[in-house]
Order: sequence, then C-alpha cells, then structure tokens
Amino acid sequence: MSDIRAFTLSVAEDELVALADRLDRVRWPEQEPVADWSQGTKLTVLRELVAYWRIEYDWRRCEARLNALGQFKTEIDGLDIHFLHRRSSRAGAVPLLLTHGWPGSVVEFFGVIDDLVEPEDPDAMAFHVIAPSLPGYGFSDKPANTGWGVERIARAWTELMSRLGYTEWLAQGGDWGAAVTTAIGQLAPEGCRGIHLNMPIGRPGPDDMNSRDPNVHKALERLGFYQQWDSGYSKQQSTRPQTIGYALVDSPVALAAWILEKVFYWTDNDGSPWDAFSMDQVIDDVMLYWVPATGASAARLYWESFTDFGDGKVTIPAGASAFPKEILPAPREWVERTLTNLVYWNEVEKGGHFAAWEQPELFARELRACFAKMT
Repeated sequence: MSDIRAFTLSVAEDELVALADRLDRVRWPEQEPVADWSQGTKLTVLRELVAYWRIEYDWRRCEARLNALGQFKTEIDGLDIHFLHRRSSRAGAVPLLLTHGWPGSVVEFFGVIDDLVEPEDPDAMAFHVIAPSLPGYGFSDKPANTGWGVERIARAWTELMSRLGYTEWLAQGGDWGAAVTTAIGQLAPEGCRGIHLNMPIGRPGPDDMNSRDPNVHKALERLGFYQQWDSGYSKQQSTRPQTIGYALVDSPVALAAWILEKVFYWTDNDGSPWDAFSMDQVIDDVMLYWVPATGASAARLYWESFTDFGDGKVTIPAGASAFPKEILPAPREWVERTLTNLVYWNEVEKGGHFAAWEQPELFARELRACFAKMT
C-alpha cells in the first residue's frame, strides 16, 4: 500500500480521565538526600510538574496544534508511518525532512515550522516541511519484529519523500534524527541534495587523547561525564528496553521523570528546566509517549542501533551547527571524519541538545545559512 491518508488526532475523553486518576494516585518516593540533580530528577520539581499536569494542562490545545499543522499516515515496509506535512505557498520552496530524536517527538518542531514554511522576510528561504515520527514513537506503528534500525529508517524516509512527489529535497536531524539523517547521507539517494545536523556526530581518535586543543579537551571532558554520570538511560534502553518499558508505559510519573531528567541536563538553563521550556512544552512531549504507550517501543531503537550510532562516511554536501550545551560536543575535525564534504559549520551562541525546540529562531537561521550553500 502506498496511499497517503490524512490523520486527525482525537484522544478519547475516557483516556484523559484515566490519566487524571493515575496522577491522583501516585505513590511518591522520599526526597533525594542531595541538593542537586546528581541522583536524578528532583522530587520537588517533578511534583510541581505533575500538579500542573493534573490541574492546568490542556491536552486539547496540543491536539489541535498537531491537527492544524497537517497530520498524515502512510504504510512503508509494513509499518504505518505518522508524519506532519505542511507545504509553503512560496514559489521555489524546498522540501525539508526533519527528524526528531529521543526523548523528543514532532512537538520539538512546533515553534519552528511556521517560520520555515511561511517566513515573514520575503527574501528568506522557504520550505515544505515533512516531519515523521520515528517507528515506535508518537503515532507511528510499533515494529513487531527486530530490524528497524537507523539504516532501515533512512530508507523508509527516502521512500516517504518519493511517495510525496519530491524529486529533490534536504534532510535535517538531531539526536536519533542526526543518526537517521547521517544514514540518509551515507545512502546518498538521488533526490537528497544535502543534510544538516544539530548534533554533529564525531568520535575521538588515538591522537586526541593527548591534545592541547581546548575544544578537544572540552569534548573529552564532556564525553567522560556522559559515560560516568549521564548514560544510564542509554545503557538500560540499549540492553533491556522491555524492562524499563513496563514503568514507562504503566506510570505517567515514571515517564515524566525519565524525560524531565534529560530536559534538565541537556538544555542551556540556569539551574531549572523551566529556564529552557514551559511546563506545557514538556508535557506536550511526554503526552506523545503516554497517549500511544510508546515508552518501550521507543526505547528499542537503542537496542537496535546504539552501537552503530553515526558510523560510516557521508560524501554528499553536509552542514552542522554546534550548540554550546550539546550532550557530546564534537570538534569540527572529529565531525569531518564522518561528514567528508562539510560545506557549513557554525558554533552557535546559545542552546542545547533540543535545538529546534529550545531555540527555534536560531535553529531556522542555521538551516537557512547551511542550505543556502546547497541550493
């Protein structure tokens, strides 16, 4: 089947009532015996978020935004793939494929789609935006069999762009989206004119361990912190995703805590996650895991592909934007080992791992600066 079907989201009121009941019956642990986030999500911050979720949060607002942007589904390689698709009214607009990561979703692009599609500046580059939900994420189907790693997703995305009638297009991604977009670059499908990453992928070489370059030293220091203190989620999801999946699918509070920890550590904030995002923004994202019950299926992508993250070389035109609070900053020389035709590189002044979500104006600026070199 190759049909494109419009998709309208309408969550049953009974599901929202059941969620409220679960939030009313939380059994909380005792408060952590440390003053910071070093043991994980802080109890006081999570309780504040859950109280807001229960009393003030309006899911119908998020639902209406998704429907207004234009939602569709199509079956590719046996799975129904959900995607946002919004076309520009501008002549010469370029098709742009945006891929999210974990613990993100297509709501990461809420703040940037309008500007990309219909920019206020008449001279600004405009795009037709296509933003699919990864298999097992959001409202895409959950794979029932193994094998849905990043290369297979890259091939599915290439088929999606062809199915939509786009013969020439660009691709962009961060986190898992960066891995998928890198895989698209490696496949080099005929229609893809270039890629951009907001999570530049690069690994240190043997000579880097003794480098005196401050950028290399910073990258190695952050890599050490990640491996020792920040990678427990990835170890669990890449080895035993089913085990953590029970908590993420059954408990909205466990799901929120799992995601909120990364929102805190991976954003450019001054000590609070609310410096980077509103509670509505965070809960919108949590709901795209809670409503379709994708805590386990999303985690399985780590089991499928974490050891292959960003492997291989890309020879088609590529660009990268390095945001200062990225999880694993990669100096340009590391990135060029993968992106061998790097035509754009910029170190952005602020922002973290969730670039489009956190800094939509800077994100749009970076894409236009990069893709101007490819069109």
